[in-house]
Amino acid sequence: MKNTGKVIAVCRSDKKGTSKDVVPSGQFQEGFGMVSDAHADFNTHRQVSLLANESIDKMRKLGLELGPGAFAENLTTEGIDLVSIPAGTKVKVGKEVVLEISQIGKECHVGCAIFQKVGKCVMPKEGVFGKVIKGGTITTGDKISVIKKPAGDL
Repeated sequence: MKNTGKVIAVCRSDKKGTSKDVVPSGQFQEGFGMVSDAHADFNTHRQVSLLANESIDKMRKLGLELGPGAFAENLTTEGIDLVSIPAGTKVKVGKEVVLEISQIGKECHVGCAIFQKVGKCVMPKEGVFGKVIKGGTITTGDKISVIKKPAGDL
């Protein structure tokens, strides 16, 4: 498992259920998520979503023209093996933000445009979600790395 990588895009949207727009950076608030993003919420364990560019590449190989944010992820990463990171693991993003991985995968929402086009989607198995443990700014190009695995998973 590769424990380090980089953020190749920071993405946000005003509405749930839509792709996100790439922005240069985002402010992430402890216990809330990405400020001004539709998915941010104090009452959820899925405050931030992450997806590896390598996962998006799988869908591109099916003939889809997709970029960062197409799967409504907040952070598009490269190099780090996101799907191998167990829930409970803490990852550091940039100089200050700490996320705790809370869920790997999710059910595609009804009407997922990508699933309707090609009959499959990477989010159910490769989308990763986390809670903001320590807030701060994340900028495109920032490093992402595993800093603490859950107890018993050494």
